[in-house]
Amino acid sequence: MKTSYAIAAMEARSVDEIPEGPQWQYEPKWDGFRCILARDGGKVALTSKSGQDLQRYFPEIVAGALSLRAQSFVLDGEIVVPVETQFSFDDLLQRIHPAASRIKKLAEKTPALYLAFDLLKDGRTEVATKRLSDRRRLLTNFAGRQFPRSEVFRLSPASLKLSDAEHWLKAAGGGSDGVIAKRLDLAYQAGTREGMQKIKRYRTADCVIGGFRYAEQKQVGRKVVGSLLLGLFDNDGLLHHVGFSSAIKAKDKPVLTDKLESIVQKRSFTGNAPGGPSRWSTKRSSAWVAVKPKNVVEVSYDHFTGGRFRHGTSVVRWRTDKRPDQCTMDQLEQKISRALVRNILRR
Repeated sequence: MKTSYAIAAMEARSVDEIPEGPQWQYEPKWDGFRCILARDGGKVALTSKSGQDLQRYFPEIVAGALSLRAQSFVLDGEIVVPVETQFSFDDLLQRIHPAASRIKKLAEKTPALYLAFDLLKDGRTEVATKRLSDRRRLLTNFAGRQFPRSEVFRLSPASLKLSDAEHWLKAAGGGSDGVIAKRLDLAYQAGTREGMQKIKRYRTADCVIGGFRYAEQKQVGRKVVGSLLLGLFDNDGLLHHVGFSSAIKAKDKPVLTDKLESIVQKRSFTGNAPGGPSRWSTKRSSAWVAVKPKNVVEVSYDHFTGGRFRHGTSVVRWRTDKRPDQCTMDQLEQKISRALVRNILRR
């Protein structure tokens, strides 16, 4: 059963630099599912940032919430799945599955954690109306009373020190992807971006162009490239499709289309090849065109996990000075903030 409590999650504004000043609190930005968790007696609700019901996908978190002594509370936090000393987004994605038996099996094999970083309600007290400095103190007290014996709940770290934020940003990877900065003097800004900023760590990688997709709409009466399909070689020399880049300026598309159409061939990716639409991206066309893997581009990205870029990349520059066989998976080894994750997992 679900509780009827509902509140829109506070949003974050993307910025390039960590804001400085005594009005800011800093937190690691976790790479998981944002979730508002509400309990009212025997009823628990797990609601994603987009308003989707997550309850059926994480039965262990529901059970964990019901095992706490507190009978009524609302938390804002992140659902993550720990694997050894990092959080695995790929294992987290596996939980969104239509079969209850599969979810039950994964919940036992790779149980999720709930990292709490805000307290919105404690018993009958509406905490969301208080400023963050007060909410954090109340959350710390709540976690101290409720979390020590829980296998599911953890208190997410927070700091007022810029040096800690800079360290978290530098060490992003393995479950964290940057830093969150929140205004200490504001109440919970439900559904707005006024009280929170996010700073991601971006990296660059050199990739081979292994193919392209045409844009959905024609440009000046002709088909033009809509996105580039990127590839990297493994240690066996196989070229794997690892993601795409669609951030192409309109004025550059005709020339780029001519360039790539001149090297079209039947096959390019010898390892993992591009697939069609998935339940995560149903609008994308499955049709793609293979090209001779001879062009190298440097791209900017935020996540590389499970052998692919999780989000679209941006082309930084063309690398005419680099051979395609120099574009390997090895360059994408990320520095993992294992110490940060260990502290959370430590009982």
